[in-house]
Amino acid sequence: MNTPTNVQIINGPDGAPAFVVIPYADYVATHPRKDLVPNEVVGYMVKEGLTAIGSWRKHLGLTQAEVASRIGISQAAYAQQEAAAKPRKATRAKIAEALGISADLLDL
Repeated sequence: MNTPTNVQIINGPDGAPAFVVIPYADYVATHPRKDLVPNEVVGYMVKEGLTAIGSWRKHLGLTQAEVASRIGISQAAYAQQEAAAKPRKATRAKIAEALGISADLLDL
């Protein structure tokens, strides 16, 4: 079997192949971009303590008022949902639609 030179195979304790390391560009090319969480989103969660919803909103350059308007609720009501540790599934779906992302990306 020929292994491309840009791929690294890491063997497990038993000597059998256990992991494959590939260049990031190759990984991105083989995975849908919609499934990837930008580094900035994770950074907002870690550095600023924002929820996944707040991090995505900030990453997309939106205000709470803008997202609230898209959902059809007040900014204060939206702020409560954004601050919740685990909003209801239906709430996450509405917010994800307003942000233009998959609801799965809010389950971080």
